[in-house]
Amino acid sequence: MNESDEPLAYGLSSEARNLHWLLTNLVDEVSGILSVAVVSSDGLLLLSSDPARNAERRPATSPTGPRGSSADLATIVSGLGSLTVGAARLMEGGKVRQTVVAMAEGSLFVMAISDGSLLGVHATPDCDMTVVAYHMALFVGRAGHVLTPELRSELRQSMESA
Repeated sequence: MNESDEPLAYGLSSEARNLHWLLTNLVDEVSGILSVAVVSSDGLLLLSSDPARNAERRPATSPTGPRGSSADLATIVSGLGSLTVGAARLMEGGKVRQTVVAMAEGSLFVMAISDGSLLGVHATPDCDMTVVAYHMALFVGRAGHVLTPELRSELRQSMESA
């Protein structure tokens, strides 16, 4: 965890701090990731990266993303998650594991976490999609078993007070 993360993580449980650390590592270590949001099954933002912090990674001609805000990314992730779950039900396709939207000016990845929460990633158009998806799966594998109702409540409260 670096110094810029300390005020956000101050006063949180070790599990919450660990999730913040995992999210920070995802953004810092995977080329092309612009912003990340973890959204609860009821659509509330639980965890996010700071899109402004990653501005230096963005090509000068690239858009800033969904208004540059984590709340906007969370709204998009939640809506897309609901849409794909509904589509999977209609098609009798089983549980949705991942959704990828490849756009001319960026990519959006949404991956299910075991408790119904979603991990959403906004990335540059030239990102290596397989690398992003692989690292998202690692995050989901590490975070999925610790996202208890108590931890979700703690994260939700920390986002509301931030």
